[in-house]
Amino acid sequence: MTQNYDKCLNCEHEIVLNFCPNCGQKKYKRIDKKYLKDEIQYTVLHTNKGFFYTIKKLLLSPGKTTRNFIDGNRVNHYKPILLVFVLTGLSMFVVNKIIDIEQIYFNYYKARSIQPLFDTTKLQAFSASYTPILMVLFIPIQSIFTWLAFSKWGHNYYEHIVMNAFFQALITILNIVLAYPILFLLKDYPSIFMLAQSFLSFVIMTIAAFWFFRGFYHNRSFEDVLLRLLLLFGIAITAIIIISIVGAIVGMFLYREEMQLFIPARQ
Repeated sequence: MTQNYDKCLNCEHEIVLNFCPNCGQKKYKRIDKKYLKDEIQYTVLHTNKGFFYTIKKLLLSPGKTTRNFIDGNRVNHYKPILLVFVLTGLSMFVVNKIIDIEQIYFNYYKARSIQPLFDTTKLQAFSASYTPILMVLFIPIQSIFTWLAFSKWGHNYYEHIVMNAFFQALITILNIVLAYPILFLLKDYPSIFMLAQSFLSFVIMTIAAFWFFRGFYHNRSFEDVLLRLLLLFGIAITAIIIISIVGAIVGMFLYREEMQLFIPARQ
């Protein structure tokens, strides 16, 4: 019995089943009503399944889920970079449209009796409003920190990028589920809101970091993971101090004329 071979329209390789064994392109099928129905159904169901499946797995065992993905178990998971961007968009919507954090920052500084040397209200409000996207953009730098802290534990820099993408996704999920409802209830109390925001951010980041990396490096001892995390925090704090010093120097240079107004003239 002879088989009916079709040629792939992409690479001209012979196709026996539904996909080209050489390049993976789907066997030719004329676009009709059934084609569009099948494509839409597959796209929606596959996306939803992968998205919610990955979120569920991250909430149950974030470190193990990430380790399995890096080790090759990827077929059912949502792509980590895309996942963190989707969650970041949702997080920014909640922060800016529902909580309205920029207005809270404005009310907080408006109520202060002592004004800062420079009006940093807009800058800090912008930073708070776009913290989720800033954290996403920070992933390549954060991956350098984790790569250094967990050096010689078997993963390269690019695997650390995927690792930190999943970690950032976990942080965003926890913020949406735990932190944002509390902050929403405190939005009319700016001073308490600011304290709660800092406290929740610190608690979620600290607990999530240990939970995540303890699960990711499950074959390592508790003490080894804890020491590496302390090293990671040390590297991060050092980097923040350096960036703050550089930022202060740049700020002094840019606003040197305004600062002279606060320096008493020599007699």
